[in-house]
Amino acid sequence: MNLNQSGKQEELRPYFTRPGVWAFSVGTSIGWGSFVVTCNTYLTQAGILGTVLGLLLGMAVVLIVNRNLCYMMERSANAGGIYSYGTGVRGHDTGFLIGWFLLLTYLAILWANITSLPLFARRFFGTLFQFGYCYTVFGYDVFAGEVLLSVVAVVLVGLLCARFRKLPQVLMLVLTVLFLGSVTVCTVGALVARDGAGTSFAPAYIPDSGHLRQIVRTAVISPWAFIGFENVSHFSQEFSFPVKKIRSVMLASVLMTTAFYILMTLLSVAAFPPEYENWLAYIRDMDRLEGLQAIPAFYAASRYLGGWGVTLLVLALLSVVLTSIIANLTALSRLLYALGRDRVAPAAMGTLNRSHIPGKAIWAVVALSCLIPFLGRTAIGWIVDVTTLGATIIYGFLSDSVRKDAKNRGDRLETVTGAAGEIIMIGFAVLLLVPNLLSFEPMASESYLLFAAWSLLGLLAFRIVLWRSKERVFGRSVIVWIVLLLLMMLTILMWVNRKAQIVTEESMGAIGAYYEQAVTVGGGMDASEFLGRQTKRIGNAISQGMLVSLSLIIISVAIMVNNYRTALSREREWEEELFQARERSLSDSLTRVKNKHAYRQWEQRIDAEIEAGDCAPFAVVVCDINDLKLVNDRIGHKAGDDCIRRVSKSICDVFSHSPVFRYGGDEFVVLLRGEDYNNRLALLSQIDRESANAQENGGDVIAAGMAEYDSARHNTMLRVFELADSRMYARKQALKQRKAELAAGNS
Repeated sequence: MNLNQSGKQEELRPYFTRPGVWAFSVGTSIGWGSFVVTCNTYLTQAGILGTVLGLLLGMAVVLIVNRNLCYMMERSANAGGIYSYGTGVRGHDTGFLIGWFLLLTYLAILWANITSLPLFARRFFGTLFQFGYCYTVFGYDVFAGEVLLSVVAVVLVGLLCARFRKLPQVLMLVLTVLFLGSVTVCTVGALVARDGAGTSFAPAYIPDSGHLRQIVRTAVISPWAFIGFENVSHFSQEFSFPVKKIRSVMLASVLMTTAFYILMTLLSVAAFPPEYENWLAYIRDMDRLEGLQAIPAFYAASRYLGGWGVTLLVLALLSVVLTSIIANLTALSRLLYALGRDRVAPAAMGTLNRSHIPGKAIWAVVALSCLIPFLGRTAIGWIVDVTTLGATIIYGFLSDSVRKDAKNRGDRLETVTGAAGEIIMIGFAVLLLVPNLLSFEPMASESYLLFAAWSLLGLLAFRIVLWRSKERVFGRSVIVWIVLLLLMMLTILMWVNRKAQIVTEESMGAIGAYYEQAVTVGGGMDASEFLGRQTKRIGNAISQGMLVSLSLIIISVAIMVNNYRTALSREREWEEELFQARERSLSDSLTRVKNKHAYRQWEQRIDAEIEAGDCAPFAVVVCDINDLKLVNDRIGHKAGDDCIRRVSKSICDVFSHSPVFRYGGDEFVVLLRGEDYNNRLALLSQIDRESANAQENGGDVIAAGMAEYDSARHNTMLRVFELADSRMYARKQALKQRKAELAAGNS
């Protein structure tokens, strides 16, 4: 971590204002997809009224999440937001899961908006950047010019976010107001100027599907529309205003985001070309159109407002892309800062530059993002599909943490909203992962596989974290293994199911075309041979899917077992260190016998036995070294320490079956039970003989006194100790007198 000249750790400094936080929240929620997904996902699956009502229902759910989010920020205004809060409430293992899915979701949104820049250029600048053809990836042509456009844009944004603190905030506020105002003007202008021809809002719902089902499934994918609004929690430590005022800011953000999507919905269906019977036929065909017609909102703006309407939407579209890139890059840098601070990510991520910004974290994200344009837009589109599921998981963990924290604090309302958010997100996750429940496919088949791969990478990353963690705070629970393995297995099964379904539908279409050709034209391949080929094709697809899924499951189980062994080994090491630390705390560092603290524990234990009336016979021996002060004064304290060690060994040798305690500087206590208790008089006599011999011939003199426990006289061990101690002092005086007599006789 960064240290200033006084040696104190440098922290993130407050500078985010309320308008700036609002702009970051709204600007992250709304990106390139708002102009496209509104049509090809919401409108084509729920119609106009179904989309609006679904968005309002989704907003109600997000308001519950928002309540939990604001409670979290008020309780823990810290870098890392949901990750830091979840770690504090649920522990480091849960924190790792939250951080892992936050990384996936924010990176997916960031990369989606970075790769949308070439699409923007193709729509409005034609082939200007389509030079230097490189290759084709999944049907998408990659050009060096478009790659350069994306790389330059992300590097410039990285430079802006790494060097300046207030400038990105001002830019975010300007761009957010610009795209909200532009879309509002265009929508209101289009609705006011409607001429009646080719502007019917019918159908309100998609035909041949239940209205309630359309509303619910729109609400289920509503986390996609709002994901990112919570990213301001990652820099709540940098708020320049009291965090209690965040509630009004976040409420305004959610309401404004909902209004934007509703306005975009109405603008997209405000007009359709005359060759289509209604807006639904037009939107279903938009993927095959070009120019302004390929984006319904632009077609409507062009029709009613002319060139300046298109200009407003171009500025709005560019603004939502830039705000999303700036905000997600900022949020990712604070998340990585928190991960680096906790040693989950490399420690360099947790450092600050001269502007008190986690610059290394920003440049790490920029460096990784510069590779993304080379993958093309199609592959990134699959990654974007997982943001809905990622957001659902994140909001679920947030609600769970709030529920537990609020329950512990006695905050009833947040306990309820936390539980409600948790239950709703679990339901959403089930509906997203099991698509047939609502008869729609929110995720492409490749997205299921990508989510499984991300879960597998999570197990690998957790293995590295386990290995690197010196504090041994990870691996204390099995939640990481259970959640990631469960998600991986479930998404793999859904991928196999979806892959088999797609191949089966294609084969059925081929069979239908074959028989149609046979009826109209005649001849061709033998029917049994053709059907055999189609059957083999379906079988091969299922076999390939099972092989891939089995391989991933085997790899993940192997990683999980390895993680478990590592955690178990770390746990044993921790227990051994704890045992050794406990032993050190109960041992005398000089003599290695037990210390006074250990004696107190034994005393409490024997007192409990005495009180219970089942105390076995015991005796206490108190020993003291004669003339230790003279040794220290004449020869030195090192000689005194050597004397203490010798006496300690002598006492241990005599009372070899009893615990020995160093009670004071030159005082030892022995607790006699069992064999030593039975031989107590002989052992005490041995001490006396050796001391008498030491007085005559030179050596260490030990004064010892012993007292036996008598249930009729002693109600505590202290009483036995006091009697032994008084007898030791009597023996000590006798030895001193004998020493004086020997000295007089020798003289």
